[in-house]
Amino acid sequence: MNDGAKSEAYQVTLVARNLRKTYGDFQAVRGVNFQAHRGECFGFLGPNGAGKTTTMKMIYGAAIPTSGELEVTGLDVTRYERDVKRRIGVVTQENNLDEDLKVKENLLVYGRYFDLPRKIVTQRAEELLEFVQLSEKSEAMVDQLSGGMKRRLLIARALINDPDLVVLDEPTTGLDPQARHLVWDKLRELTGEGKTLILTTHYMDEAAQLCDRLCIMEGGRIISEGAPRELISKHVSAEVLELRTTPELLEKLAWIVEDVSDKTDRVGDALLVYAPNSDIVAEKIRGSGIEVENVLRRRGTLEDVFLKLTGRRLVD
Repeated sequence: MNDGAKSEAYQVTLVARNLRKTYGDFQAVRGVNFQAHRGECFGFLGPNGAGKTTTMKMIYGAAIPTSGELEVTGLDVTRYERDVKRRIGVVTQENNLDEDLKVKENLLVYGRYFDLPRKIVTQRAEELLEFVQLSEKSEAMVDQLSGGMKRRLLIARALINDPDLVVLDEPTTGLDPQARHLVWDKLRELTGEGKTLILTTHYMDEAAQLCDRLCIMEGGRIISEGAPRELISKHVSAEVLELRTTPELLEKLAWIVEDVSDKTDRVGDALLVYAPNSDIVAEKIRGSGIEVENVLRRRGTLEDVFLKLTGRRLVD
């Protein structure tokens, strides 16, 4: 397919080939390969220490790759660092807004770092404040904003240079559900405008809602990649039964449903039964005569995939 026939939505914005990052003897990222396209949200999931944060830092220039190739809009990030940074917006996990400036001033000052004319910066600041629904707070001090407002201001600031690629590190951490959903709506609008989003999050529902595709990292490697629904279909059963009763009865139930389930998993006071058909499992349980105090029937989720691939141990 020639370039003229390519769909605009599938133009490659970001590509990594055998990307590696080492710190002394420690291999933080061990030869990863991925692509993100125009108008797509691509996510990185993984436990602490998996290498996703290091990968993100290499994308926006806070860490230099040890080896491999990394390109943004066709530009090598190590050879064209300045040009690449002009094409990227970054929303960090921590709040690094200037508390001594007013809301609009945060955008105006940041815009000047890109040598944009004052008239253009002022116009974009007003448009972005309207976009993130903060116009009425433009003259407020940053410390007067709620957590959700600060996250939206960080997103507005990341867009002041009209970037092709926006990197978002845990964009809704600590927000209440209403604020999270408002941020989600704004991020969907950005992909609708053709911007490419690179997202890390610990919220599996956030990844499922926002990501067109994502990869799961473990030990500095990508261990699986695909659309959320594809990953669920590939790695876990279509349906899950969560059973809660006494520990003794849960042990018996695990044995009883073994031949009609794909997998069982003990999590706290519950037995998770993964199966292609939960009705058959429920019928087997009823036939056993065991009374189950609490039964929750649900579809397989991205969280099930994540826990299956990375385990349930805590990582500091």
